[in-house]
Amino acid sequence: MDKNAAESTKGIYGQVRQFRDKPDLSSELSFEELRNKFDTSAPQAARKEIASNPATHGSATRQVVSGKIFKKCKSATFQIDGATYTIVASPPGGAGAPREEAPRPPPPPAPRNGTPPSQHGSLIENQQGALTIVRRSSSRSKAESCSTPTDEQLDSLDLDTEHLPAVDTPDACDKAALRLRYLLRQLNRGEISAETLQKNLQYAAKVLEAVYIDETKRLADEDDELSEVQPDAVPPEVREWLASTFTRQLATAKRKSDEKPKFRSVAHAIRAGIFVDRIYRRVTSTALMQFPQDVIRVLKTLDEWSFDVFALHEASSGAPVKYLGYELLNRYGMIHKFKVPPTILENFLGRIEDGYCKFNNPYHNNLHAADVAQTVHYMLCQTGLMNWLSDLEIFATLVAAVVHDFEHTGTTNNFHVMSGSDTALLYNDRAVLENHHISAAFRLMRDEECNILQNLSREEFREFRTLVIDMVLATDMSFHFQQLKNMRSLLTLAEPTVDKSKAASLILHCCDISHPAKRWDLHHRWTMSLLDEFFLQGDKERDLGLPFSPLCDRNNTLVAESQIGFIEFIVEPSMGVCADMLECILGPLHSGGKGPNSSAEPINEESAASEPSKFKIRKPWVACLSDNKKIWKEQAAKDAEARAKQEEENNIVPPTTEE
Repeated sequence: MDKNAAESTKGIYGQVRQFRDKPDLSSELSFEELRNKFDTSAPQAARKEIASNPATHGSATRQVVSGKIFKKCKSATFQIDGATYTIVASPPGGAGAPREEAPRPPPPPAPRNGTPPSQHGSLIENQQGALTIVRRSSSRSKAESCSTPTDEQLDSLDLDTEHLPAVDTPDACDKAALRLRYLLRQLNRGEISAETLQKNLQYAAKVLEAVYIDETKRLADEDDELSEVQPDAVPPEVREWLASTFTRQLATAKRKSDEKPKFRSVAHAIRAGIFVDRIYRRVTSTALMQFPQDVIRVLKTLDEWSFDVFALHEASSGAPVKYLGYELLNRYGMIHKFKVPPTILENFLGRIEDGYCKFNNPYHNNLHAADVAQTVHYMLCQTGLMNWLSDLEIFATLVAAVVHDFEHTGTTNNFHVMSGSDTALLYNDRAVLENHHISAAFRLMRDEECNILQNLSREEFREFRTLVIDMVLATDMSFHFQQLKNMRSLLTLAEPTVDKSKAASLILHCCDISHPAKRWDLHHRWTMSLLDEFFLQGDKERDLGLPFSPLCDRNNTLVAESQIGFIEFIVEPSMGVCADMLECILGPLHSGGKGPNSSAEPINEESAASEPSKFKIRKPWVACLSDNKKIWKEQAAKDAEARAKQEEENNIVPPTTEE
């Protein structure tokens, strides 16, 4: 480091430079003496910051040893606060052996905090030659970290909480353990202030929560909540269906969640203000996409929970995805924000619609795609979730909802696996359909005429793709119980931090299974369509000589009982966890006092009057679930009575005639 650079260095580097320039550091000092002098004589602020910030170790030490004090050293190794450094000196060019022959330590591993290696080890050139400093490790030895701290260590402990390591790093556990021991001793002596105690206990609590989250992820097994269902709670056939559909036997690798951009209140408030102007704008104002008047009339109720997608299907002449998808992306400003050409978007939605109609499925068709997309819109808009997400995250969420069942075959993943389909072979029996939906949708977007992502930057595309993959894969019903279990565990923490990808994934999954939470006439129609699709699969299984999948035998299916089980054990718990998650996420935003520009301000329930401090969202699905379950129970009682009567008639033996 030259003189000008040294003079311009500030903060910790300036303090170390001042220590380096002290006259008592002669070139005759041994390395051990130098190390002791640095550990005992350096400015306290310098040593404290070097100890608490691993990113400064290499740079700070580099300045200490870059003078003539190491002129006679060829190599040396020392430690500062558990970080091991190796210094190798090479002679200057032309003096002795060439520089390339100097022994070089291996490059350091990439640090945990993502700091470039150049900050931990560097080659320094000056008139005396070159010094290569390599930071070997930032963690203490196993014996040191596991040993009981001595009285001397406790006495020298500084309880300052300003420069502690991040709570999710290995060093944080050591720091917290040491501080807890020290706090216990000081409490016994009565020598600690309440403020210091509070700050250190808060830090230790956050460390424990981080460890708990890591351990929960590591120890998460394939246990599901069906083990808590009493054997006689549902018929065996319904229980078998629940087990085969919403649990899985083969565990998949857990993916590490990526850090998402933090909430930016100013940017999102501006977007919310724009949303106010756009949300009630007539769709006919769009330049290149003209909406039929019947479609405009139906879309006026788009913000309702029990939106009638069947009416939209009729009004749009069988193209609900085209008009609803275009309307949603336009309302949220995605077309303008990400420069999506209207004709390209229209082509994309048309091809997506064609893919949903490819197999003429009674249930998994373009109607279902439009229904799920509208339900996701309700969750984004009417709860205020859109204020928590970035524009790109909203864009990915809406597109994921539109494509989540693209080119569905009308059969289950289990059918593909049992029949050995090409798709099952391609995706190795894991999330067979979900993988295909994602792959086929992104393959479609490679077509220039359908590439709605053509104006995204490389970084935006990668984040968009990752989000869509995470969300669509989460609609695999075999992940259901694990997904709910993980979210419940997270929400029990004192200060839960919900990952945006996980939140959006749970939202899409709940919307995908939400038809029992809609108005009865809509729910009943969806149920009959789904059973038709199940029965068609059962017919294929019979033809292939495969055993019937649960609820797929058209001659032996308990319709009412299956829907009661579906509501009680799947939909109700899912919507409950989803609501808890939304209130956890949006509570701080609501209490922060959003301005009038936030049109998606959540509305408190009337029941919240008794708990004014607790934020609540409206839950229209609660009443629908209760009403629908009541109707199904009445139907189940009638069906049971009819079956009993039929069995009684079948058991009557006709009288024999006497000859």
